[in-house]
Amino acid sequence: MKVRRLLLLLLPVVLGSFMPMKGITWTAIGDSFTYFNDHLEETDNRVEKGWITRTTELVPGLTYINHGHNYWTSVEIAYKIDQFDLKPSDVYTIFLGTNDWWLGVKPGTLEDYTNNTGINTVSGSFRVIIDKLRSLNPKAHIILMTPMQRGDFVYLLNNKVNSWGSYKDQEGQSLEAFVNIVKAIGKAENFEIVDLYSEPRLEISKAVKFKYLRDPQTREYKEYTYPDYINIPYTVGDKYPYPIKAMDVTYDGIHPSDKGCAIIAEILAKTIKGLKF
Repeated sequence: MKVRRLLLLLLPVVLGSFMPMKGITWTAIGDSFTYFNDHLEETDNRVEKGWITRTTELVPGLTYINHGHNYWTSVEIAYKIDQFDLKPSDVYTIFLGTNDWWLGVKPGTLEDYTNNTGINTVSGSFRVIIDKLRSLNPKAHIILMTPMQRGDFVYLLNNKVNSWGSYKDQEGQSLEAFVNIVKAIGKAENFEIVDLYSEPRLEISKAVKFKYLRDPQTREYKEYTYPDYINIPYTVGDKYPYPIKAMDVTYDGIHPSDKGCAIIAEILAKTIKGLKF
């Protein structure tokens, strides 16, 4: 009888260990940083597994829908938000801002967000996006992800598309100003914030190991590390400045490599695991 009673007591524990965790649905909203997860061919397959996929592998029961839009700004996302086939989800991530910085969109203020002043600024655009997500699931967890620090970007598939890094202002605006407005919105709304900009493992000096450029004097190619490369011009038609051996936490100066994706996934997975569903 004692053995039978013990088995009855242990049965729920044993069965519970085999029960699957409750499924968690996640919609990832963003730009190329999100889009590339499911379009690795556009990284020339330098990336084997994106940060979104890696996050689902770290969080049991987590499945995702990718709403990343290559080149898009938060303004464009907000403008077309009602055209997207967005679904109710348990978790939404918003990973935007870096394209807004480069294209000269104004970050706006927290008042633009709270007063819902429209999509002329990043903060106003975030209000439109977040209102839409809340209409789909008022109880959803919304996680804001800040832009990463940027090295010099040269698009792997078209080197005519390039830009300088976040060490220099663009149209009089720092990338950090965009990071700060994302963080201010997150704090005001009591959202979880994944601050990739301040993550030491993703800082600009670790974007690439070097940039392969011509010496202005000798015209011979050399490997320039950060910050030395910022004063060396890159000319369209030169060799691609980031050969595979130059990759570090990015593969092209701004987009995360497998190493960078693993870091992002680790941080995000920890955040999601800490949520209460």
